[in-house]
Amino acid sequence: MESNPEGEHHQELLTSLFSTLQFNPLTEEIIIAMLCMLLLLLGSAMVSGSEVAFFSLGKSKLTELNDNDRKVQRLLNLLERPRLLLATILIANNLFNIGIIILSAFVLNLWLGFGEPESEIPPLLEFAIGVLLVTFLLVLFGEVIPKVYANYHNVNFALSMTGPLLFMRNVFRPLAMVLVNSTKVLEKRLSRHQKMQVTREEVDHAIELATDEQTSPEEKEILKGIVKFGDITVKQIMHPRMDIVAIEHEQPFSEVFSIVLESGFSRIPVYQDNLDQIEGILYAKDLLKYLDQPDTFAWQSLIRKVFYVPETKKIEHLLKEFQLKHIHLAIAVDEYGGTSGIVTLEDIMEEIIGEIKDEYDIQEELEYEKINDKEYIFEGKTLINDLCKVMNIKTDYFDDVKGDADSLAGMLLELFQKMPEQNEQADYNNFTFEVLSVTRKRIQQVKVTRHDEEGE
Repeated sequence: MESNPEGEHHQELLTSLFSTLQFNPLTEEIIIAMLCMLLLLLGSAMVSGSEVAFFSLGKSKLTELNDNDRKVQRLLNLLERPRLLLATILIANNLFNIGIIILSAFVLNLWLGFGEPESEIPPLLEFAIGVLLVTFLLVLFGEVIPKVYANYHNVNFALSMTGPLLFMRNVFRPLAMVLVNSTKVLEKRLSRHQKMQVTREEVDHAIELATDEQTSPEEKEILKGIVKFGDITVKQIMHPRMDIVAIEHEQPFSEVFSIVLESGFSRIPVYQDNLDQIEGILYAKDLLKYLDQPDTFAWQSLIRKVFYVPETKKIEHLLKEFQLKHIHLAIAVDEYGGTSGIVTLEDIMEEIIGEIKDEYDIQEELEYEKINDKEYIFEGKTLINDLCKVMNIKTDYFDDVKGDADSLAGMLLELFQKMPEQNEQADYNNFTFEVLSVTRKRIQQVKVTRHDEEGE
């Protein structure tokens, strides 16, 4: 069997290094110092674990605790001032660690003769034992192990430490208050110069990192929908004016009934003269009791009050108003007070949970044709948001070119800067838009081609 000269050399070197260690007799001073080190290490561990235990307690766990319990009352008292609690923990932890380091140097000097002029111990070995070993023990037993344990048993750990921490808070209060006030001043100064802004891409990336393989794509899309929910306006999701199905105020009852049946909508606006003068909303269910009435029936008495919202309103706020007012439909108006579209509760919910379909949604289905994975044919009235969802690209991909437009046709008018002709094309980044059908004042059909996957 062949020998390993290099391994034997390393072994001899280690043996010679440790052979230089000469342990002095254990005196009473050394033993007391070691016991004090153990006590300080235990104190450091308990205080380090307290930091995790206290600040990992959520509201749900706190509400489960018995408020009449003395320890629970002390715990709630400590959490009322979290900055002061954190400052107390940090001060105590650092004092414990400093004490451990001082005592370790004292023990090493008396027991192993570190630092003495006649010592034969190499400086490298003194450094390894005096610094690396003590640091390892502090990190492992004073930080890692107690924090891992406290994370799994945060309630019991926090309750057991309420008494010691209240005592330390009273002892270190002057110094802790100095730290708390100084951090407040620093935060105010920093907040004036820099505000932390998180982009939607960063949040989407965080969602991808936070979810695991068991999370379905639908669940991920719901989380991303919640993130972007606060930035979406009524104009981005509403049904435009040209697609509104409405009833003229003076129409006979038979025509009204026919419109309700053909449209399949449960709520239909009623207007006087034109769509800019909407009188109210007719609910289809209100007609059920009057199906046998003649044409002269005064169905106008069934009209309910209309709810107007500006098209620039955030749908997050509109959803709250829908909930408070117990309504499902609103008329969107532009800056001049003209009717620009209709927005429903279903439209808002679809921005979070995706498309909602029922047996009456056949006519409401988004009109498009998929040629292949990179080529689609869309109606010109298609909203840009819907186009992005169908083609699996970010909803803000066309923000730099669409201007104030919310539909595909409006964005193409921005690109062409004129009414395009049939078969005319325009390019934007990795997309080509070809106008397939156009009238004198309206773009009807557009072929959208994606040349690579950059938009995804």
